[in-house]
Amino acid sequence: MRKRALVSVSNKENITEFVQGLVGLDYEIISTGGTLRVLEEAGISVKPVEAVTGSPEILDGRVKTLHPMIHGGLLAKRDNPDHRQQLEDHSITPIDMVIVNLYPFKQTFDQEGVTEEEIIENIDIGGPTMLRAAAKNFSDVTVVVDPKDYETVLEAARHDKLNKQKRQQLAAKVFRHTAYYDSLIASYFTDKEEASFPETYTVTYEKVQSLRYGENPHQQAAFYKNPIQDGMSLATANQLHGKELSYNNIQDANAAVEILSDYKEPAAVAVKHMNPCGIGVADTLNVAFDKAFDADPISIFGGIVALNGEVDEKTAEKLSEIFLEIIIAPGFTEDAFRILTKKKNIRLLELASADNESTTHKLTTVNGGVLIQEFDKAVVMKDDLTVTTKRRPSEQEITDLLFAWKAVKHVKSNAIVLAKDNQTVGVGAGQMNRVGAAKIATEQAEEKAKGAVMASDAFFPMPDTVEVAAKAGITAIIQPGGSKRDQDSIDKCNEYGIAMVFTGMRHFKH
Repeated sequence: MRKRALVSVSNKENITEFVQGLVGLDYEIISTGGTLRVLEEAGISVKPVEAVTGSPEILDGRVKTLHPMIHGGLLAKRDNPDHRQQLEDHSITPIDMVIVNLYPFKQTFDQEGVTEEEIIENIDIGGPTMLRAAAKNFSDVTVVVDPKDYETVLEAARHDKLNKQKRQQLAAKVFRHTAYYDSLIASYFTDKEEASFPETYTVTYEKVQSLRYGENPHQQAAFYKNPIQDGMSLATANQLHGKELSYNNIQDANAAVEILSDYKEPAAVAVKHMNPCGIGVADTLNVAFDKAFDADPISIFGGIVALNGEVDEKTAEKLSEIFLEIIIAPGFTEDAFRILTKKKNIRLLELASADNESTTHKLTTVNGGVLIQEFDKAVVMKDDLTVTTKRRPSEQEITDLLFAWKAVKHVKSNAIVLAKDNQTVGVGAGQMNRVGAAKIATEQAEEKAKGAVMASDAFFPMPDTVEVAAKAGITAIIQPGGSKRDQDSIDKCNEYGIAMVFTGMRHFKH
């Protein structure tokens, strides 16, 4: 019996060449709507699906392949005598191959000014149904959803290698594709009803690239992106120069971009192992970078620098003097690009905006599950502060305190940040006790700690951190408050003349 292929594609790329190849292998072609017209215009003999079903397309094309003559031909088991008999009883011809890709839901959704009706009409029903039916019956049916597979499928068919193993591989791709497609639709409706944490949480990602390895050379890894990301994303950055990003590069670069998104004024952020080692804010990007560098000129070596303005020649010259893995910015002047690209391996990433308005949740995998939370976007303003000590902070100290508070949010807990004049001067990250983090920050700052302020991501359980601050010359402290022993720390601040304010909010980062 002559083999039969059903073709119904939204993406017409290379479809005529593929179908011509099938015709050359003596396949009978049946098709629908726009695909039918494209094939006929190419001179290919094709049978309309109505001629198979005996029913016209109805409801503006919503119903055309949802018919027993189609799905019986797809789902019948060829080695089942009862199935074969039923096909004969109902005059159903088996379908041996399905070539289908789906209505462009995501492309429609992404269009500016698109209406809800247009979005709904691009939810494919018949396509996924045919794909799933054919994929379920991969023992007998070949299913092709990706135009990239056309040539390999033709080659396999020509050499009689379209075997069960190959059909199962194609079926697996189909189920991944339909799951991806349905997850986009589910996300659209979940967002419409503003359900932050629904009863099931379905996400999907598109592969960006395979990576050489993960955190360590013995770990395999790959990078995927969220296809419906609605804010700035490292996954959409344009790499202008340098070798391929590694797993750790991507982690650190993402941390740098997240930190940078908190600053509107000219800012520079230096990151090492996902912690900021220097943050600087100034009237110009050039001075902002000077501050970020001076904050910790040792740790910045081999790190990542992110800036929220176009890099000019003067800033590029300074950047080129340091060994850096990555530089991220919205752009580079021609002279800056010329200077920086003299280094063969440095990665230059162009990220149009550091404004992070994404509503996507933060996901952290655990064995057998995933933790889901909102991103920490909370902002504390001057009026939110509660002064707890006898001495009130000066206006300059308040400015420094708010700067330090913004920075400490991005430091691994337990976290302490020292800052002065819109510059971090000491960072204590990821310690098992808070006073240990404070000692690291003050030792790093050395003389810069005098007259600086201190930020703590969580409350002081004991007054020992205030002792460390006083010894280093810290003049003001910002912390959440909320400890049973808050008064001990307040009393200690009063003893040393240190001003302290509470935010009523903590910034743990694990």
